[in-house]
Amino acid sequence: MKPDRLKHSFLDRLRLKETWVIFFILGIIMFNYPFLHIFNKNIAIFYFPLLFIYIFGGWSFSILVIYLFTKSIHTGSDNKARDEEP
Repeated sequence: MKPDRLKHSFLDRLRLKETWVIFFILGIIMFNYPFLHIFNKNIAIFYFPLLFIYIFGGWSFSILVIYLFTKSIHTGSDNKARDEEP
């Protein structure tokens, strides 16, 4: 499979509404009690508390997911515009 084809296939999957809902629910679950309690330990990695790393890592991951979603929407609208041109 060509890299461009794989990229477009991946971006097409991201456009699904179900994917938006799944990542939203996953974000809510990851920032609620059970997971926050799991990572609220007295452990430091490079002098940063584990909970701090978990929260900012999850936050960074959610920003990456939102970026990929918006990129897929932008790519989809470009493809539709190219297809409609005579």
